[in-house]
Amino acid sequence: MLLSSIASALECEFNSTDIEITGMNALKDATSSEVSFVAASKYKNDIQNTKAAAVIVPAALVEYVPSSCVALVVEHSYWSMAILSKYFAPLIEDDSLAEATIGEGSKVSPKAEIANGATIGKNCTIMAHVYIGAEAVVGDNTIIYPNVTVYRDCVIGSDCVIHANSCIGSDGFGFATDAKGEHKKIYQNGNVLIEDDVEIGSNTSIDRAVFGTTLIKKGVRIDNLVQIGHNCILGEYSVIVAQAGLAGSTTMGRNVVMGGQSATSGHLEIAAFTTMAARSGVTKSIKQSGLTFAGFPLMEHKQWLKLQAKIARLLKS
Repeated sequence: MLLSSIASALECEFNSTDIEITGMNALKDATSSEVSFVAASKYKNDIQNTKAAAVIVPAALVEYVPSSCVALVVEHSYWSMAILSKYFAPLIEDDSLAEATIGEGSKVSPKAEIANGATIGKNCTIMAHVYIGAEAVVGDNTIIYPNVTVYRDCVIGSDCVIHANSCIGSDGFGFATDAKGEHKKIYQNGNVLIEDDVEIGSNTSIDRAVFGTTLIKKGVRIDNLVQIGHNCILGEYSVIVAQAGLAGSTTMGRNVVMGGQSATSGHLEIAAFTTMAARSGVTKSIKQSGLTFAGFPLMEHKQWLKLQAKIARLLKS
């Protein structure tokens, strides 16, 4: 899409050299052929260091846009980003793509649907009513149980197991809201990447990224009824127990354990080898590794046990 056409779609001024834009991306990751956006002053350092061809920006932050980058000045940059995201959303299905490729030794149920452009590795088992979307990839020796849906562009590694009714790559919960309280969908144009030797329980949802990738690293174990938000990163060999939930852009180190019904706020970092007991509520990043936590607000597990004992004694008195 031409940069001038983007400016027109966003109803903002354009007085620069016209170039072709290939997509949208975050400030840190955008290339010289991509557009990014910024909505808050806390990202002003990222604006100054971005390699994006253009940045959608409110007037108050224009001064931070580097000279190598075109400033697309709008009143509400988050709303404008939502408008533009639709223009770069890929086709849900693409009949122009080649037929799916099925590897040697794989068994695909005649009741499964494999979209054009998809690739299934060797010795896989794809059961009834599974849907594998356009240009999705499934590695070797992977088992996908009935009614699993894998959206387009998502990648599943080798030796994985995905149990019934789970959904890989559904849209993250993203929208902009204007002054009138109306909502505008932000199209989630990233994907999900699941590395090798991952097992996912039934009725679990893993959302695709807004830009880039939601990443489930090697050896992760995810229980039934778990929600993983967009742009999350789960470290190697982490364990997520039933009814746990991660808000968008949570980054976990390796071997993190989340007990049942525990949850994190968005944009947090959880140190490696952290354990969160059942129903833990994580609202701040955890920097020190190897600790065990419980409760809401979150505290170290030993402290939480002492607190519960004191509360119990108070109730008896």
